[in-house]
Amino acid sequence: MTDTKLTVVDGMVVSLDYTLTLDDGDVIDTSDGREALQFLQGQGQIIPGLEQAIYGMSIGEEKDVEVAPGDGYGETDPDAYQMVPHDLFPADMELSEGMGLRMRDESGRPLEAFVAGISPEGVLLDFNHPLAGETLFFHVKIADLRPGTSEELAHGHAHG
Repeated sequence: MTDTKLTVVDGMVVSLDYTLTLDDGDVIDTSDGREALQFLQGQGQIIPGLEQAIYGMSIGEEKDVEVAPGDGYGETDPDAYQMVPHDLFPADMELSEGMGLRMRDESGRPLEAFVAGISPEGVLLDFNHPLAGETLFFHVKIADLRPGTSEELAHGHAHG
């Protein structure tokens, strides 16, 4: 019987422990204290820079990964800001800068926006991802690996 060491390749279900920080060292997200992030490698279920960086890693292996904005949540798009009139919001809604809003576009698709500014002319909404333009620093550890089942591969995602 051969002892084949599993490594991260397309079609593997990866369980990933991670901590995400920004330039200032602030922890933005972590799997610490909860279950590892599970996904099907090669399906674009995590940001491209991180997905590329973990190829070839094996169970228990750890590494630090720096992801540039273009391989993460993209650069900040100056065209992703929109001024909207105050009367589009309920009168009793208290808006504040940085506040997140869930909205729907004209075709009913959900959108997430953040209040970038409030002025007498209206409310400036930012439709960029909150981490757009940021360099992301991950510390990752492969918690577990297994081949994806035929059903997972057909569906394009891990079934947990």
